[in-house]
Amino acid sequence: MTQDFAHGLALRLFPFLRWWPQVDSTTLRSDLLAALTGAVVVLPQGVAFASIAGMPLEYGLYAGMVPAIIAALFGSSRHLVSGPTTAASIVLFSALSVYAEPGSADYVTLALTMTLMVGVLELVLGLVRMGALVNFISHSVIVGFTAGAAILIAAKQLKNFFGVEMPRGGHLHEILYHFWQQIPSINPYVLSVAVITLLSGLAVKRWFPRFPYMIAAMLAGGLTAAWLNQLFGADVTAIKTVGALPQSLPPLSSPDLSFQTIRDLAPSALAVTLFALTEAVSIGRSIAARSGDRIDGNQEFIGQGLSNIVGSFFSGYVATGSFNRSGLNYQSGAKTPLAAVFAGLLLVVIVLLVAPYADWLPNAAMAGILFMVAWGLIDFKEIRHILKGSRRETAVMVVTFLGALFLELELAIFAGILLSLVLYLERVSRPRIVSRAPNPMLYKNAFSSDPGLPQCPQLKILRIDGSLFFGSINHVQDEFERIREQSPAQTHLAIVANGINFVDISGAQALADEARKRKGMGGEFYMIHVKQGLWDALERFGALDVINPNHIFQSKTDSIRAIYQKLNREICRGCDKRIFRECNDVSK
Repeated sequence: MTQDFAHGLALRLFPFLRWWPQVDSTTLRSDLLAALTGAVVVLPQGVAFASIAGMPLEYGLYAGMVPAIIAALFGSSRHLVSGPTTAASIVLFSALSVYAEPGSADYVTLALTMTLMVGVLELVLGLVRMGALVNFISHSVIVGFTAGAAILIAAKQLKNFFGVEMPRGGHLHEILYHFWQQIPSINPYVLSVAVITLLSGLAVKRWFPRFPYMIAAMLAGGLTAAWLNQLFGADVTAIKTVGALPQSLPPLSSPDLSFQTIRDLAPSALAVTLFALTEAVSIGRSIAARSGDRIDGNQEFIGQGLSNIVGSFFSGYVATGSFNRSGLNYQSGAKTPLAAVFAGLLLVVIVLLVAPYADWLPNAAMAGILFMVAWGLIDFKEIRHILKGSRRETAVMVVTFLGALFLELELAIFAGILLSLVLYLERVSRPRIVSRAPNPMLYKNAFSSDPGLPQCPQLKILRIDGSLFFGSINHVQDEFERIREQSPAQTHLAIVANGINFVDISGAQALADEARKRKGMGGEFYMIHVKQGLWDALERFGALDVINPNHIFQSKTDSIRAIYQKLNREICRGCDKRIFRECNDVSK
């Protein structure tokens, strides 16, 4: 017993022990090939995402190193790759740009602090086994937010795409207003570089999909800028470049743990945590559905939390699951999480080799790449599905989308999550209540909800589908009241209860109150198909002191036979409905 406990504890603390025995020469080869592809792809993405986040560009690469390795070792997915993402980057920028100048030392410190706070929140949620929390965040929140974020990303790159001077930050309408004023000042050389970058990236993505389109676009933009500078002179073209990146390993860093900083960043950290966890677990489950793998939400929370905690001390800003890199990792033949570990290590080598060449990368080329990133974020297929499928989900998506455009991004996330929860609670607070009656056309006169079926003049049969708790009781009591007013002669009420899975003290009290009212009308209250859990709850809350336990039945036949004995025989003799088989014995 002690040995089994120790083994279980070891697997819990070191989840990589589950898959480590499966590593062999074959899996190592597959993982290395997948890692090489992933490391090459994350190079342009990391630079692009750091630009979105307002961070020095090398920090986007640092976020793809140590955090990716830790998340792979301590998560539960074999194919999920963590690192910088578009959504996390733009939320980070929105949250921090009000406190410090993007790109400054103070801004970087705040970003690292935010990363540490997000990691701690993720780790705590995983340790207390709150992995199911992401199930309550509607997919429509993600779709609406990413679509809004995509438009903001493109809008914020207008100044670099067209080579004009505009204030940093601002909401969408402010950005568009400033751009409108700068249209006469558009730099044709900068615009040429941006357009060629964009078109070359789109062309490679369409006709040469195996080649990383971002790298092709960067090369095309850089060569175009070099040619224009050679032809017209750098002073004339005024094409600004990103600048050389540090040719070094991720430096150690120190977040700011002052009370004031933590208090200022707490709301944004919570929003980023919820969004990042939803993104990571959703991506992990999506890929697991194709690979036949199994995702442990709690372990994934722990892995993501540790990756951000450790990453914050190695110059990595908020990391979460990346759909593009995770999907590529799976398609490239990765067999174990070692592929993500190798990718993080290979990225270190690649950065040391290519960092100086970033000095040839124009800002306009980065803008063209980010235009492609923004377009790829808008999931038109999912948007159409939501618009056609559900008004509730459409409302959630639209609110989140508009919030992302016109509010602070963390508020947009909260607004979408809050609305989705409100709509969910509104839905569960109105359990389905339908009338039931025996249907002679069905086998053994099974109960049916057909409104055309005749009803017993003395007995009303209802089926309740849903939980009876404090939030739904008002709806149930209103329905009981409506039935009493419309059909006062039906003094007896039977509830088909196999659709009731949960009842709290308020729900039990409501059923007891209805039993009292039925007795006051000269009738009785009955329950049919009561589950053991429902029976236990009714007994625990004292409802069975009012509801006669002899009026609770487990079969339709027994219930009808017993209820029939309680009906008024004089009314039965004059009744022409004859809906129960027992009605044929009325003369007796």
